[in-house]
Amino acid sequence: MSGRKETVLDLARFVDKGVQVKLTGGRQVTGTLKGYDQLLNLVLDEAVEFLRDPDDLMKTTDQTRRLGLIVCRGTAVMLVSPTDGTEEIANPFTKTDGS
Repeated sequence: MSGRKETVLDLARFVDKGVQVKLTGGRQVTGTLKGYDQLLNLVLDEAVEFLRDPDDLMKTTDQTRRLGLIVCRGTAVMLVSPTDGTEEIANPFTKTDGS
């Protein structure tokens, strides 16, 4: 058994690829992952933030804001996912009028 800890998240395979990052407080950013460290600090290039709905700050809208090159602090990162090969689906657990 080696003394080196294995990380749960292998970010090396996402370098120079598009990622979506969700941050604490409800902010959501997409961009190209350029670098990271062991504390999960992320460097994103061509970053775009999805603006939040003023009525419900936990929901994002279709409006965006270009940020350029940013650093996401590791303590604020909640989720990192690739943008290629993923799609948003309807939440099967939300109640509809018919149920």
